[in-house]
Amino acid sequence: MKALYIASTGMAAQERNVEVISNNIANMRTTGFKRQRAEFQDLLYQSYRRAGSATSDAGTQVPVGIEIGSGVKVAATARVMTQGSVTPTERELDVAIRGEGFLTVALPDGRIAYTRDGTLERDATGQLVTVDGFQIEPGIIIPGDATAVSISRDGIIEAFIAGNAAPVQLGQLQMARFTNKGGLEAIGDNLFVETAASGQAQIGVPDADGMGNLLQGYLEAANVNAVTEMADLIAAQRAYEMNARIISGADQMLQATSNLR
Repeated sequence: MKALYIASTGMAAQERNVEVISNNIANMRTTGFKRQRAEFQDLLYQSYRRAGSATSDAGTQVPVGIEIGSGVKVAATARVMTQGSVTPTERELDVAIRGEGFLTVALPDGRIAYTRDGTLERDATGQLVTVDGFQIEPGIIIPGDATAVSISRDGIIEAFIAGNAAPVQLGQLQMARFTNKGGLEAIGDNLFVETAASGQAQIGVPDADGMGNLLQGYLEAANVNAVTEMADLIAAQRAYEMNARIISGADQMLQATSNLR
């Protein structure tokens, strides 16, 4: 019976849906994380009676045909790029992005990655890096004797250095935005890389040309809503159970048929 195979596609799709939801819940405390949503599509249809086909020599036509679908599939796991809430950290190198844009990061293999995680650190040379030691682009070095580092909303980094009465400008953070930011590829470590679907990065500075601004001493939290995720999880579980019952029902029908004398 086709019902067995149709219901099996429903179970497989809901299994993927639960995996997406579980990843969202697991990353509720991940800085700058953007939740995903499973999107479904129906599969091919088998037509037993085509709508519009002739039913008589007088030209009458079938108003509604007979089509039986083959089930469902997960077409995409779209990433929801809405703004997460900002939370204070009291660390002078932490920055939260409010609005559009990503910080640019230089990877060891020469590629440029992009992140919403503004947890910044200084390495042994004073270079501004991510928590994994990847250099922030453009490179900014904070001297070892620098104190009271400040980061303005437009990304300008200043610090008081011994022997200078006035703060010294050390550089300016740059940001990137994309035509289709949902098309970015997540590579882990809170990093994304561009793809053909995302389009090329449009580089600029914070608080200009459509870019968001920066808030020092804060971080952007994940945009995961625990209540919504739990509701989606319950719905996915019930859909999985209903598909399982269809398989059980179809099996009972086949058993009844095989028991006919």
